[in-house]
Amino acid sequence: MLRFEMVGLRYDRAGYTPPARGRRSAADRRSGESRPPGRRQPLPEVLHDISFQLDPGAFRWLLGPSGAGKSSMLRLMYLAVRPTRGRLNLLGTEVTTAPRTALPGLRRRIGVVFQDFRLLQHLSAFDNVALPLRLAGRPEGQIKADVTELMRWVGLSRYLDLPPAMLSGGEQQRVAIARAVITRPALLLADEPTGNLDDAQAERLMQLFKELNRIGTTVIVATHNEQLVARHPAPALRLSEGRLVRVDRDA
Repeated sequence: MLRFEMVGLRYDRAGYTPPARGRRSAADRRSGESRPPGRRQPLPEVLHDISFQLDPGAFRWLLGPSGAGKSSMLRLMYLAVRPTRGRLNLLGTEVTTAPRTALPGLRRRIGVVFQDFRLLQHLSAFDNVALPLRLAGRPEGQIKADVTELMRWVGLSRYLDLPPAMLSGGEQQRVAIARAVITRPALLLADEPTGNLDDAQAERLMQLFKELNRIGTTVIVATHNEQLVARHPAPALRLSEGRLVRVDRDA
């Protein structure tokens, strides 16, 4: 299902414009450095030598303090970035060597609950949730039935026609969760999915995740909510300063 082998990740410098040829930057002039124009030291790695393996149907918490690398780990898993080094095998595909044309089909097997929702503001709540099914070519009759039932389950059946801007933060979070799980993905990734939910809604969400896991979906949930983890004990991956310091096994 998922295998990391000595994976490292380093981000590129976004938006860096090298100085004109033959000129040194002001910073270089001040520091007295003599490196060639346009060259800067690479950014440090945000993940270091990550190695672990998950079997199909696993449930894992992804834990660690802010800045530990949880979001970067998830970005690797939903193919927003590729490893700088090492090997990553996801759903039977060697991501580090796969052609770009192989990635869209792989992404459709992954559901992601983003911390910032990432809903399309020009679409209704219904259409946001229906979008993955439409991209997969499902019949409209089936889409209507599946989306309506799931939105009822997450308590949003009265808000199907509303745009995200007319929903509260917790309601938008539930729309984002519904969109992530509507296709019953092989792998479900959730980044702080309960951050905008009250305790009752968070418990309902965990029951949904557990049900998906029970029918075979591999689930990885990143959270700071230690109380939630305590109420729902499960093996954990724990990060600290970009390194994997704990890998629990299934009981």
